[in-house]
Amino acid sequence: MPQPAVNASRRSTWTKDMTDVHVSGTQTPMSGMNRMSRLEPGLEDYFVGPRNMDGHSKLPYFMRMHGSVTPRMILPLAMIGAWATCITCISMFVHRLAVNTLLLTVLGFVVGLALSFRSTTAYERYSDGRKSWATLSVQSRNLARNIWVHIDERPEFAKEDLLSKITAINMILAFAVSLKHKLRFEPYAHYPDINSLVSHLDTFALAAHKEENTIEQKHSPWKAVGIYLGIPFAESNPRKVLKRANRPLGNLPLEILTYIASYIEETTVNGTLKNPVITGQIMTAVAALTDTQSSAERVLTTPLPVGYNILISQIVLLYVYLLPFQLFDALQWITIPGTIAAAYIILGLAAIGNELENPFGNDVNDLPLDDYCRELSSELDTLTSVPAPKFSDVVRGYGGKSENKVLWPLSEGGFDDWNGRSVRDIRNALKSKVIAGGKLSTSDGSTVTV
Repeated sequence: MPQPAVNASRRSTWTKDMTDVHVSGTQTPMSGMNRMSRLEPGLEDYFVGPRNMDGHSKLPYFMRMHGSVTPRMILPLAMIGAWATCITCISMFVHRLAVNTLLLTVLGFVVGLALSFRSTTAYERYSDGRKSWATLSVQSRNLARNIWVHIDERPEFAKEDLLSKITAINMILAFAVSLKHKLRFEPYAHYPDINSLVSHLDTFALAAHKEENTIEQKHSPWKAVGIYLGIPFAESNPRKVLKRANRPLGNLPLEILTYIASYIEETTVNGTLKNPVITGQIMTAVAALTDTQSSAERVLTTPLPVGYNILISQIVLLYVYLLPFQLFDALQWITIPGTIAAAYIILGLAAIGNELENPFGNDVNDLPLDDYCRELSSELDTLTSVPAPKFSDVVRGYGGKSENKVLWPLSEGGFDDWNGRSVRDIRNALKSKVIAGGKLSTSDGSTVTV
């Protein structure tokens, strides 16, 4: 039986087990590391985030500080401790300041409802943010795979078509990274993880860039401590970069999607994208990325109404500051540590709700968008590391470590073995796979055990 011609050059060269690759005549600024890899965090990064998903702590949860909201509660707990001490001392030495514990029960029920509502809405926003980024990852993979596999490379323009495909796939990564920066109120295109991906594009973000934007803002020690302790007066307005811009900043993620759509239009015109069904799937993926951006922006720009936040904060503080009056009769001097312990629980639930409200920031408990972008970058690099596979090569087992065992576990025979048999033998074998250790009836009537 005639065998199809084998592309020996491709089998011997373009395989995924190449461990020694050298490209001459190119600059490799990221040699020895992934283009989006990050350095190991130092001690100064321990209390900032987002959390490194590859990290692992052997400490039990109750002993961990990385990700804890305890630092943000140091100052409020100190003030509450001082207040409880003052009320206790007055009650012990001057005048008894105590009320019936019935008030504790009534207010406790109200505080529980308020904190439950706050925590639920905060986690819903966190979950919605994660769902939006999961959709982005899915659509990015689908879009990149369709571009790499279904857009042809014309023989007379092979290099140009290949580099165009790579550029389009790089733009998919650029969309994810630019959306990450947009959600963090970083509207420009000079950041190290995106500059090389979009510096060749004509965008408003690039046109609005000024050299002063590259100067890293340094915080004074007092301001740094204030931010670490969660003091509102020390925290800067995250939108101040947007307010200071004197030129239109545009919408970088949307502009990148426009360039991707223009590439798809060009491939349909020059005939490298022939299948209209695939064209529809690609444009659907582009539209889904736009929808994903809108979903993430909805989470960012629609926080819990400020009236709820104000009222919940007031209810919590009122309850905590009334605790010493209600605990004194039963606990005496133990009122002080008792009030602090109760305040730690109540304020802790409120603090974690505040931190989860914006899941796209740089807090330890926020979504690790940097890790997600690095993962997407690695996946796209893996996809483009070899030419799009031809299934006629796959079915023959070219490029793998062993031949294609098409009827395993019924048979250890490979493609060439079964390709030499009749169609009836193959169909009988498929029936025999239902029963382990089945027997084949060949076309000449003999029985063969496989």
